[in-house]
Amino acid sequence: MASGWAPDGAVQDQIDGSITDAVRLARSRLPSGPGEIYCQECGEEIPEARRLAMPGARLCVACQSGHDRSAAQSSYNRRGSKDSQLK
Repeated sequence: MASGWAPDGAVQDQIDGSITDAVRLARSRLPSGPGEIYCQECGEEIPEARRLAMPGARLCVACQSGHDRSAAQSSYNRRGSKDSQLK
């Protein structure tokens, strides 16, 4: 049952859209192709265990961790804030 001006299923459509966007973003970040022996950022050798575990790895663990932290902080909130809806 819809509430207000929203059509039936609007909330589920919003949830599905958020999940689809997140999956698409995660897939775009997966490494592909041949991996590197040396990190593209710092130039340190990428350990063989990482190259075997992550085919296509281009960054060492330290540099990849930095990229993962910055990406997690820039996520998009589709719902908006409660205050912006009250104005």
